[in-house]
Amino acid sequence: MNGERFITVKDDDDGQRFDRWIKKNAPEIPYVLVQKLVRKGAFKIDGKKAKGDTKLNGGASVRIPAIDNIRPRSERSDRKDRLSEKDKQFMHSMVIYQDADIIAINKPHGLAVQGGTKTEHHLDRLLPALENEEGVAPRLVHRLDKDTSGVMLLARSAKVAAKLGAAFKGRDIRKVYWAILHGVPDPREGSIKAPLIKAGGLNKERMRVDEKEGKFAWTEYAVLDHALGHASFVAFWPRTGRTHQIRAHAELLGNPIVGDGKYSGRGQISDHDGTAIERDEELSRQKQLHLHAQRLVFKHPITGKRMDIKAPLPTALQKSWKAMGFETNYKDDPFTELET
Repeated sequence: MNGERFITVKDDDDGQRFDRWIKKNAPEIPYVLVQKLVRKGAFKIDGKKAKGDTKLNGGASVRIPAIDNIRPRSERSDRKDRLSEKDKQFMHSMVIYQDADIIAINKPHGLAVQGGTKTEHHLDRLLPALENEEGVAPRLVHRLDKDTSGVMLLARSAKVAAKLGAAFKGRDIRKVYWAILHGVPDPREGSIKAPLIKAGGLNKERMRVDEKEGKFAWTEYAVLDHALGHASFVAFWPRTGRTHQIRAHAELLGNPIVGDGKYSGRGQISDHDGTAIERDEELSRQKQLHLHAQRLVFKHPITGKRMDIKAPLPTALQKSWKAMGFETNYKDDPFTELET
């Protein structure tokens, strides 16, 4: 029998729902059993019966009842201890900004944000490497496609995660992406408002435009440079956050992102007569998606300070940018005059 015990709610869990808190703090208890014990009133918060949707206060005492045939948490492997030194170093190498409330990382191409079928190496698994002094790991706030590199925010507490999550949903954060496209969009800047829906069937990982059934999707774009009209360096600001939004909208423009096999972006950049551009050999060899989350502009969730965090291009994409003669350290924000 796993005996009765009490856990004090940490300040960073203030405001979190009990059902989510118990999953994290007593993961050895199966979810079905948690629900059963909640219905029986077996869990207590400061002596009162806990409900699944009860909001916790920092410093509250939670009673975990005695349960038969459940291994105590102390006998399980700690998530952080399961990480190798290489994993920990890799996670720390991604950090480009951190303070007491938030962490910003530069996620590399090829790293999935969360696990899934046949995906064991992912960002969520690595988060314990960035635990604070109290042993609290940061939380995911938003996502990037596995194939997209660039800046991501992590929250050091449930309170901060909730505030940042609301900011992303409310479009209070400006997200600037850089990409190299086949050809040059015409016009050179504008807005794309085209609703998206999953394609389904054999193309289930693809999104397509559907005016009737699709979800509203809005993307701003601006051409920053081009190489003789054959390829362009374009900045995107996705006002909404649909899956593959920029990739699908770029294809809709008739200028898919270089290296994007799902959205017509594979193959060499060619001259108008179909002849491959000689100086583009380096870029054509790069099969990865040429899309990078370069910048996040937002208000700090605690201090209210304006934050402007930039993620440098990864080495592979720097080679492509340089091969095309594009600036790899472009500083201007083409969307400053647009309303948030």
